[in-house]
Amino acid sequence: MMEDCDAARRGLVASVQRLRGPPFAMSDSSQFLFMTCQVGAEPTLKRELAKYRPSFRFAYSRPGFLTYKLPEKHGLKDDFELHSVFARAYGFSLGKAEVAAAVANEAAPSPPAPLPEGARGELAAQVWKLAEGRTFDALHVWPRDQRTPGEHGYEVGPTEESRAVERLLRETAPEAQAALRTKKPTQKGDLVLDVVVTEPHQWWVGYHKAASLVSRKPGGMFEEIELPYEAVSRAYLKTEEALRWSKLPLKKGDEAVEIGCAPGGSCQALLKRGLFVTGIDPAEMHPAVFDHPQFRHLRMRGNDVKRREFRDVRWLTTDMNVAPNYTLDTVEDIVTHRDVDIEGMLLTLKLLDWKQADEIPQYISRVQSWGFDQVQCRQLQHNRREFCLAAHKSAAAHEHEDAEAAEERAARKLAQLKKAKSKE
Repeated sequence: MMEDCDAARRGLVASVQRLRGPPFAMSDSSQFLFMTCQVGAEPTLKRELAKYRPSFRFAYSRPGFLTYKLPEKHGLKDDFELHSVFARAYGFSLGKAEVAAAVANEAAPSPPAPLPEGARGELAAQVWKLAEGRTFDALHVWPRDQRTPGEHGYEVGPTEESRAVERLLRETAPEAQAALRTKKPTQKGDLVLDVVVTEPHQWWVGYHKAASLVSRKPGGMFEEIELPYEAVSRAYLKTEEALRWSKLPLKKGDEAVEIGCAPGGSCQALLKRGLFVTGIDPAEMHPAVFDHPQFRHLRMRGNDVKRREFRDVRWLTTDMNVAPNYTLDTVEDIVTHRDVDIEGMLLTLKLLDWKQADEIPQYISRVQSWGFDQVQCRQLQHNRREFCLAAHKSAAAHEHEDAEAAEERAARKLAQLKKAKSKE
């Protein structure tokens, strides 16, 4: 049986080599960009690009996937930064690999069935034809989003189909692309071959040079993040991704406050890192969070909390189901108080209307006016109709605390929490 499988695989690789013929490509593939985003965010991404990249011309879209035509002399480097909040991944487009829909799936059920191996082999041959002329260091394969994250349990990420496509491409990689036959972490400076599985019968092909952390992840996604069995809500996923993307320098024993924390999934991500967490929310917390020795609950709204509660807090997170300016009003009253010295923040800002995204530059300017010189925004893969704003003070005094002082402070805090809980 194993020998039969190996023989079939060798036959498929050989068929890919023979099938390398004229691909389905754009007329001037070097002059196009592709982008992937959350389903539903396409109009917002279009408005963002129209404002900040007016020379780009919209060309094509599917839910969660767009292409743009570049001006003739665009001058963009392989590792250029798009500086988009809503484009999760992007790169230069080389064109598309495609087989006729009737060949892909004659019955055309919904959702479409996976392709038979023969059709995949033809698609793979087209990919390698499009990739000719460049030598790549890494391969990224991912599917476009099918629906909004969290909808009916759906989470963005690789699928069985996209994994099968990646395996096939690695197995059939020509000698010129031998580096792609083995999967390994993408490094800064790697030239990446991108393959977006928009449909089982249609794969868009492009490339980019890895630079930022998210550009070193297939589709700009943190595939390694999973929802633990003990997590009490998917807010755990949002905070875990936000912490990795923002790279805020949290340390074990630091104090954090979350406003809008119930039932506690986000708090669990912070507690897992050894932080002391104060949750502020009028709603009840899940017992698994409430009973944690390094957690305490203030059952009230953020505006009602006395400012002395924030005196030793280093990190602030929020996830309130209100308009962005309401969240920012609450946060501003806290972080600008003379007795409060917050070093960094992760703010989940809800877009009750997609048009509120047009105000993001004003939100950033407002946060910067509070003394946070490093501010960045991104719609995370686990966000719904919302985005994450990460802010940090680069010259924070907390950075100079030595390890011994931090350990003593953590021990005092743990003793205080233990005493307080014993009185409840």
